Amino acid sequence: MTLAFVFPGQGAQSVGMGGELYDTFAAARAVFEEVNDALGQDLLKLMREGPEADLTLTENAQPALMATSLAVVRVLKADFGVDVSQAAFCAGHSLGEYSALAAMEVLTLSDAARLLKLRGQAMQRAVPVGEGAMAALIGAKADLDLAEAACEAGRAAGVVVVANDNNAGQIVISGEKAAVDLAIEKAKELGAKAMLLNVSAPFHSPLMKPAAEEMAAALGKTTIHDPKSVLVANVTAQPVGDKAQYVPLLVEQVTGRVRWRESVQWLAGEGGVTKFAELGAGKVLTGMIKRLAPDTESVALNGAADFEAFAKTL
Repeated sequence: MTLAFVFPGQGAQSVGMGGELYDTFAAARAVFEEVNDALGQDLLKLMREGPEADLTLTENAQPALMATSLAVVRVLKADFGVDVSQAAFCAGHSLGEYSALAAMEVLTLSDAARLLKLRGQAMQRAVPVGEGAMAALIGAKADLDLAEAACEAGRAAGVVVVANDNNAGQIVISGEKAAVDLAIEKAKELGAKAMLLNVSAPFHSPLMKPAAEEMAAALGKTTIHDPKSVLVANVTAQPVGDKAQYVPLLVEQVTGRVRWRESVQWLAGEGGVTKFAELGAGKVLTGMIKRLAPDTESVALNGAADFEAFAKTL
């Protein structure tokens, strides 16, 4: 068996997240308390009680999702004897890449929390609310070629690019509002369904360049440690063994495409991965992986019963 740990991105958050972990496991409590201290806010209270509108804010959702993932990582090690080094590879969807690097001990937990708080704030600052948009292209015909054609048509009105290549049947585009609207019209003409997403900024597009510059400055002051596994990076869909490459890839990720479909296909193909475990909130990535790599096993680890069953398989 070749194992990969994967870490979810924004959209997986929900009020109540982390509560069972905090109540059940000392290792999880330590994670949430360290994140609270690093950020100088009671993020755990917001996660457990809401309001949902505040939790969904990018600057809160990003560190909250990372904290939940790292709580699972620490509980697996402390209570079930499962260490991240047992995974041949790690990968994360967008902000989940920070979770992966924290799990691999490339970033400390406190640094990952602070970086994600800044990342959320910087992304929001980069484009005034209402000027950017993102849309999901879905359905049997919604493949990368259709999305590229839709974006090409949309560029008559401004900047629009493919932001997330999640899987066949789910592609996300991002850019200036008028350009995204025009791309949606073209996508529908070509046979896809399309809908605007409820997000506050056009993530993973060239419009995020100011945020990328802020992250480059912050990451440049951050200590990067030797990894305990191998990262498959969002923007290359390739394994990265050299820690010197992590910072440039994280900076590029702010404006670049999340190549999730290609990442999973590489892991299940050249990487030889036979089992995927999603660590953190929800089961979004598990569902994608089951469609992308149906011959592999994919499980979501959210609570004690999941952890115990998973540990017995190793």
